[in-house]
Amino acid sequence: MLFRLARPALFALDPEVAHRATIRALAAWSALGAPAGGGPAPRRPVTIAGLAFPNPVGLAAGFDKDGEAIDGAFALGFGFVEIGTLTPRPQPGNPRPRLFRLVEDEAVINRMGFNNGGIDAALGRVARARRAGVLGINVGANKDSDDRIGDYATGVARVAPAADYVTINISSPNTPGLRDLQSQPALGELLARCDAARHLGDGTRRPLFLKIAPDLDRAAIDVVVRAACDHHVDALIVGNTTLSRPPLDSPEAGETGGLSGRPLAPRARKVLAQVHAASGGAIALIAAGGIDSPAEARARLDAGASLVQLYSALVFHGPGLARYIATHL
Repeated sequence: MLFRLARPALFALDPEVAHRATIRALAAWSALGAPAGGGPAPRRPVTIAGLAFPNPVGLAAGFDKDGEAIDGAFALGFGFVEIGTLTPRPQPGNPRPRLFRLVEDEAVINRMGFNNGGIDAALGRVARARRAGVLGINVGANKDSDDRIGDYATGVARVAPAADYVTINISSPNTPGLRDLQSQPALGELLARCDAARHLGDGTRRPLFLKIAPDLDRAAIDVVVRAACDHHVDALIVGNTTLSRPPLDSPEAGETGGLSGRPLAPRARKVLAQVHAASGGAIALIAAGGIDSPAEARARLDAGASLVQLYSALVFHGPGLARYIATHL
């Protein structure tokens, strides 16, 4: 109800300004103790990679890049929250405007470019968070890095002690050349170095997830799945935003960047099924892209995913969506 009243005012703002206002509000809520309005989300435990997720609905990376509102996000009913993408050094990202709200399509186009304040600043916030569920940290490479694989290994090593799991994001379309890391031989070297980097001082290792693009063809999917299994990746997140353009009605449809939201759902469903078939159940899958209802979440779980993640749908359906999906699954 409150979101329906606030939506016209939020939609009157520039999308990035509205997003920052949302993060600030959630951060303030976190500081006040972030009481979970409407009661706690239903407990529908799911265990993957040795982690017990309170429910299968998660917040995707990109929403709270710098970990400013971790407890506020958990209070919305998410069973797990993934912050980032974080890079070893702070970077401003791409020039504005770089975020576009496609109202007619319930979609978003972004070309943010890993804008974030860097790993060290975020880790201070992570240390202060109460964490009512599983916390993932998503890492990437700096745009101007001379050694992107080294950036990933550095990122994994630095966040592993603080995270419940670490995600390697090599599927953003907004850093030139980044998606090349999804193919061999770069992929094998990347995963080998990140596998080594996630080991902790007590002899254990932090679960490692890999986020892949929904634009991979079947041959590329086979390569990624084989490499992930060979290098002990614990789960694949399928997937990120797409460079493809299904028919869209919004005036902003021609903007460059990654498309997310409802129009991505058919492609995301198809790629999830292909990844599941290629893996034969050998690796856990997390579905993302166009999930905006209990029915869509159930379709992804039935197609082989163990967990689902939301982001763009929150723009159009409001902060109650996570609890609603978790309740009605």
